[in-house]
Amino acid sequence: MKFVEQTKGIKLIPDEFPLDDELTYQLFQKGETVGIFQYESPGMQKYLKELKPTEFPDLIAMNALYRPGPMDYIPSYVKRKHGDEKIEYDLDDCEEYLKETYGITVYQEQVMLLSQKLADFSKGEADTLRKAMGKKDRKVLDKMKPIFDERAKQKGHKSETLEKIWKDWEKFASYAFNKSHSTCYAWIAYQTAYLKANYPAEYMASVLSNNMNDIKKVSFFMEESRRMGIPVLGPDVNESNYTFTINKKGAIRFGLGAVKGLGSAPIEEIVKIRTSENFNSIFDFAKRVNHRLCSKSVFESLLYAGAFDSLNESVQRSQYFVSDVSERPFFESVIKFGKDYQANLEKGQEDLFGGTSEVQLPELEIPYSEAWSSVYRLNKEKEVLGVYLSGHPLDDFRIEIESFCKGDIRCLIEMEKNEGKDLMIAAVVTSGEHRVTRKGDGFGTLIIEDYNDSYKLNIFNEKYLKFKHFMEPGTFVIIKGRIEQNRWGKGLEFTVHAMELLQGLRESRARSLDLKMSFKEIDDQLISELQAVLLKKENKGKCKVNFMIYDSLDEIHVNLSSRSVLINPTDELFKKLSSLRIDYELN
Repeated sequence: MKFVEQTKGIKLIPDEFPLDDELTYQLFQKGETVGIFQYESPGMQKYLKELKPTEFPDLIAMNALYRPGPMDYIPSYVKRKHGDEKIEYDLDDCEEYLKETYGITVYQEQVMLLSQKLADFSKGEADTLRKAMGKKDRKVLDKMKPIFDERAKQKGHKSETLEKIWKDWEKFASYAFNKSHSTCYAWIAYQTAYLKANYPAEYMASVLSNNMNDIKKVSFFMEESRRMGIPVLGPDVNESNYTFTINKKGAIRFGLGAVKGLGSAPIEEIVKIRTSENFNSIFDFAKRVNHRLCSKSVFESLLYAGAFDSLNESVQRSQYFVSDVSERPFFESVIKFGKDYQANLEKGQEDLFGGTSEVQLPELEIPYSEAWSSVYRLNKEKEVLGVYLSGHPLDDFRIEIESFCKGDIRCLIEMEKNEGKDLMIAAVVTSGEHRVTRKGDGFGTLIIEDYNDSYKLNIFNEKYLKFKHFMEPGTFVIIKGRIEQNRWGKGLEFTVHAMELLQGLRESRARSLDLKMSFKEIDDQLISELQAVLLKKENKGKCKVNFMIYDSLDEIHVNLSSRSVLINPTDELFKKLSSLRIDYELN
């Protein structure tokens, strides 16, 4: 809300959010509930896409149903809402209290009200029943059941129907929510969804700010922001505050508080100094900041994080690290320049007219250097930010990894859990070292990294001779091997069987493209757009196309193959499929 007030000048009042906001319900219907209180699990997202909530009571019910026990009723609840299953009541008297939930008992209050209506329970007895069911208090339930049966029979209800109702209640009530509780949860969820739907950049910036100390969550929510079309930009000395913020273009700007090596004091200094005027160069920055607060390590972290990039877009980060004759990196010369400027300013040197003026020190010439490789640059970003910010070395190979790889580096770190497994891991080589054993035989030590972790790998004997050319940093590789007992039988090791370049894997292995679509999502427009992209001349190739049409509620699917369409699995094709919200799998 603070971000919205800062960026849009709108003061929001959550209790006044309209309960019929179309964008909010579209968000729930699409299952785009990452970062939404109570509704962000993959299972909940799946059911929301099936339910397609259209009103607030749908959210209340889903919150109550998505728990062990009541979860069994979700498919029927969804079908009844859409008219795909007949709404039935065990007794006509049940309709009054079960109509809003399509004949399914969802809330504890419904049990209480029905016990009063069917068996003339008092409010106190109904509450006792609720408590006993919730606590699975068998003694109290056994005592109350004959009272319920007797009174309900006196009102003309049949024994077998009453038996069914009671058993349903017992099964349900031990896990059930009360409606008032579920309503409060749903209301908070609706408020957060309303903010995400209507003010997406501000909402995601606040979510990221609240998770700054958890790098895994920061990565997760950055990915969600990008999926939403919101750029997440690196830290910037002119735009970043301590937390994540929104810039004037509506992009999320990384918070300086997430940069390693920066405490609150230098961040407060940077924000305070730029208030009067933005920094126009790294030399201007060095002239104006307090060097006791903004030390050499602060400069270094800001450079690695790219926080000075916007001050001169033609200058590469690598240029600030070029060493001079004294082997001092150039950015240290910039710091000295700033300190000298401030020292001269303090001296208050007199000019020709007897007054004081600033001594104009000429700015240093920035030495030339080739840009860092993307792998090195990204690794330095991760070093100071904890995440790959401007990308990931493996981003260009996501489809290959998802389609053909089996396992990842986590399997190597947790070998005991994965003993006997054959793996095919995609990774980038971050360092490689050619070494010699005591016997004089060559072997290699390389560090590989993927989206999850890094791992040190040793390769010996003929395999070293065969694969040593893959050990150059920045090489993208596929490593095939098996986790098994080492040759001495004293532990597990990853035995490498083969290595190959990750480039070209898609073309050499892709045989078919499987498209998965819910039958509820298929309409004339989707068919037309899908046909256009598959028949596009640029997408023609040798890969077959298969379709799987499914109904997740009834667990039915139909497989169809195209005999005439052969495609080339390009990145552009997959981008279009993603924009159509079609799940795909390359085989």
